[in-house]
Amino acid sequence: MECVVQGIIENQHVGALELLLQGLSGAPKERVRVHELCLKSGPNLGVAPSEVRLLCDLAQPTPSWTIRHVGGAMRGAGAEQISVLVRSIVESKASKNVLHYFYTIGYKLDHELLKIGFAFRFHRGAQITVTVTSANKMARLHATDEATAVTPAIQLVEITAPAAADNYNEVVSAVTAFCEYLAPLLHLSKPGHSTGIVATAAAAAASLMSSGGGKTL
Repeated sequence: MECVVQGIIENQHVGALELLLQGLSGAPKERVRVHELCLKSGPNLGVAPSEVRLLCDLAQPTPSWTIRHVGGAMRGAGAEQISVLVRSIVESKASKNVLHYFYTIGYKLDHELLKIGFAFRFHRGAQITVTVTSANKMARLHATDEATAVTPAIQLVEITAPAAADNYNEVVSAVTAFCEYLAPLLHLSKPGHSTGIVATAAAAAASLMSSGGGKTL
C-alpha cells in the first residue's frame, strides 16, 4: 500500500518549490518524463470493470515499462480522520511488449497522458517521493512529441510513500510532517479533495527565491 497527498501550484512558483525541495534534500532532482496509458477491461473479462495503468519511463536512455494497479482506499472512521489517503497499490516491471499483451487479452485504451517534470526523494521517517509534473495530452495516438499541456498554468504536486499494514500510521505521520515544509507554497490533501491555490504562495515564493532556498534536513 501507499500513502499519498496531492496539491496544485502555479507555474510561476514552481522554481521556488524546486529550490525549497533542493535545499531540503541536498540531492539533485530526478527528471520525470512518463508516458501513462490507462487501460480498461472489455466485457469478455468479467462483469466488474478493471483498470490498469502502463507507465513508460522516457527519461531513461532505454525506456522501461511498469504495470500499475491502484486499488481501493482504506475505509473507516480512522481513515476519515487523517489528511493522507492510504490505498492499496501493486506495481510490476514489464517488457516493451506489455501494451500488446493487454490488448490481446481484451483491455482497451481509455486515455493517455505525458507527464513531464521532476522528482525529489527523501528518507525522513519514511521513503518519501515528491513529484512535480504537468499533464500533457496527445492529439494523435502515442504522439508524445506533439503533446500539449492540459492545464498550461498549473502543475500537480504529489507526495507518496510506501507503507504496510503494520506501519502505515508512522508513514502517515511522516508524510503529514513533511507537508508542513511545503505549506507556505501549496495545500496538500487527499486526491480528489483539492483546496486550490495558497494565498501565501506568491510571498513565500519571493522569499525563497531571494534567500536561496531552504536548509538541508
